[in-house]
Amino acid sequence: MSVRQQKRRDPTTGATRVFWMIDIDYEHPDGRRERVRKVSPVQNRRGAEQYERELRDAIVRGLRGKEEKTVPTLGAFADEFIATYAETNNKPSEVASKRSVLKHHLVPAFGRKTLDAIGVREMEVYKSAKLRSGLSPKTVNNQLTVLHRVLVVAAEWRLITHVPPMKWLKAPEPEFDFLTFDEARRLVESAEREATWGAMVLTGLRTGLRQGELLALRWDDLDLVAGRLVVRRAVARGIVGTPKNGKSREIPLGEEVLRALKSHRHLRGELVFTDERGDMLTKEECKHPLWRACRRAGLRRIGWHVLRHSFASHLVMRGAPMKAVQELLGHSTMEMTMRYAHLSPDVRRDAVRLLDEPNGNLTATGGSANGEAQKTG
Repeated sequence: MSVRQQKRRDPTTGATRVFWMIDIDYEHPDGRRERVRKVSPVQNRRGAEQYERELRDAIVRGLRGKEEKTVPTLGAFADEFIATYAETNNKPSEVASKRSVLKHHLVPAFGRKTLDAIGVREMEVYKSAKLRSGLSPKTVNNQLTVLHRVLVVAAEWRLITHVPPMKWLKAPEPEFDFLTFDEARRLVESAEREATWGAMVLTGLRTGLRQGELLALRWDDLDLVAGRLVVRRAVARGIVGTPKNGKSREIPLGEEVLRALKSHRHLRGELVFTDERGDMLTKEECKHPLWRACRRAGLRRIGWHVLRHSFASHLVMRGAPMKAVQELLGHSTMEMTMRYAHLSPDVRRDAVRLLDEPNGNLTATGGSANGEAQKTG
């Protein structure tokens, strides 16, 4: 068998990896025997068998050692991309998302094309077809992001020579819902009728934790004496990992949420918010208690992420610096945080006050209008 899997141990880490190998033993016309052993550029059985056929064909043509590098198709490369790149560099939820986009969208559209045959024209055709099917520009952009990453990785691995420029669709700024101060107060009062949920709702409103961070929160993440909380982990698709941006962050606790967490202290286990057995809650289990609290408070039905938006919005409306809001939310870039900037009472006021600058300053920095008036006078 000339196509087989072979195990190799990394001399540094000691980890064992499995590779698809091509092992061909052939005889020259003059009787000399030669053995060709190569690692398949596409690490799955189908790709390795295709590469083995190409090597044999090159040998027959007398091109041994001069064969051109074979560029895999997107369909053949997709499995290797997930197994070798995504699972190594991405969180499980991101791996699942990439796998889904490849399986349901990219491979059906580009699967038979070699990676170097996917250019700007092919992407424009793809965008047009997806928009006609009813997908939003943002959804199509998310799919193109995965395709772009696939091509970047292929270029880094020298399977293709360059990555074609990506032209993103213009998508409207995402809208977000948040509670007013009065709505937040009513929701907390309503949620307090159910002990566990009252503390969880208040913590979400006063710390801005994502739902996955709330569910993975442990008592050893809290310092109820110093009044602080450290976000170290989050759960996504049932798997506990690091927070979204991969970094922990510290959040000071206000008096109200501190009292609620002290009253909520239980002995059911290491998790702060649990079911009656001390097991981690699921997102499905958290949905209906929040809706019940909304109904009792006379509010619209909201999701847990609205509590995070409300935390950020309330900080900005109270005049908190945007940099502080970014750090408390754990945003990797200020661009994400600036979605809340329009809520600041100072933004428009400070802009208009620029008109109150003395005329002398305006003349010094750009008094062309004054000059024109003098000329015409």
